[in-house]
Amino acid sequence: MTYSIIGTGNIGSALAGQFARSGLEVMVATAKGPSAVEPLAEQIGPQIKPVDVTDALGADAVILAVPFDAVRGLVSSVDDWNGRIIIDATNAIDYEDFSPADLGGTPSSGLVEEWATNARVVKAFGSTWAKILARDPDQGPHGRRVMFLSGNHPAANAAIAALITQMGFAPIDLGRNDQGGLLQQFGGPLTTHSFISQPISGAAPGEMDLTLGR
Repeated sequence: MTYSIIGTGNIGSALAGQFARSGLEVMVATAKGPSAVEPLAEQIGPQIKPVDVTDALGADAVILAVPFDAVRGLVSSVDDWNGRIIIDATNAIDYEDFSPADLGGTPSSGLVEEWATNARVVKAFGSTWAKILARDPDQGPHGRRVMFLSGNHPAANAAIAALITQMGFAPIDLGRNDQGGLLQQFGGPLTTHSFISQPISGAAPGEMDLTLGR
């Protein structure tokens, strides 16, 4: 599977670092062109491949790390996504008072799926602060940092859960975007926290507990 990140702000740069840490190649693009990505590639490593936005939009899994206001124009520039995956790491924010944007109760990732013809949209990587996202998810004896995901297509969710696991996080699938998406989008109860998944003493293999971390 090929991956791309569109956006080189705090979230995009943090994710690029996680790809590099995991030894995974990722295309990275910004509206300013490949040359604007080159300093990030030099800083992080050879896994970062600067490309044009058009090339980034052709990846099997495209991570959106741009302002939410730019999303519609970006995803609708592709006539047919043909079942490819969009990973929505954006947050719909009203910047006048830094509150959740009024979307009429529709999950932000639900709108992304409306705008992106035949895309499978998975909400992930946007529920915590960028400085937390950038850290090593392995907390040693304390466990692993949790990464929430949600989406309407179980196979796409599973594919992104596998990516999250490969990066060293503990994935938690919250289900559909009209349910789990609302929990983890900006203003939801699971946002701006850092959760740690750790084994429960005496529990069955694989059973985990969640704690708040830093």
